Amino acid sequence: MLSSIPITFTLNGQRRTVEAPPEQCAGDLLRDGLGLTGTKLDCREGECGSCTVIFNGEPACSCLMTAAQLEGAEVITVEGVGAPGTPHAVQRGFVLEGAVQCGHCIPGMIVSAVSLLERNPAPSEDEIRYAIAGNICRCTGYAKIVSAIQRAAEILAGEQAPAAVR
Repeated sequence: MLSSIPITFTLNGQRRTVEAPPEQCAGDLLRDGLGLTGTKLDCREGECGSCTVIFNGEPACSCLMTAAQLEGAEVITVEGVGAPGTPHAVQRGFVLEGAVQCGHCIPGMIVSAVSLLERNPAPSEDEIRYAIAGNICRCTGYAKIVSAIQRAAEILAGEQAPAAVR
């Protein structure tokens, strides 16, 4: 294993510099090195989506990235979505639709949904299903998750509507 190197990147809106071995899994750095335990590492093969983060504006499996790849990047984890007391519309949609069971896949689902709605604020059901296709849920059957993302799109549309329309 190589020695640690400084890695500077933007994490959840804040510039960070950390020391890490360049070949360390980025997901391990986020979880173990920085304490962002919302990033789950299950398959470590990019198959389940539980470790999904937004990497330079696109959803990505952090288990397939090295710490060195974070250099200069912008990364958003589920901890960077919403805030205590002011959850993101996607988080509200998941609660309102009862889209959480065991909760293990939810951080990756939420991050994928946020990324989708930033690119496409009014996605069709097919577009939603395509956007979360890399996120595996073993509990819900996806119906409530899709409904939650549709609800989030409605919430966001309402928040952006002129005051006279709301």
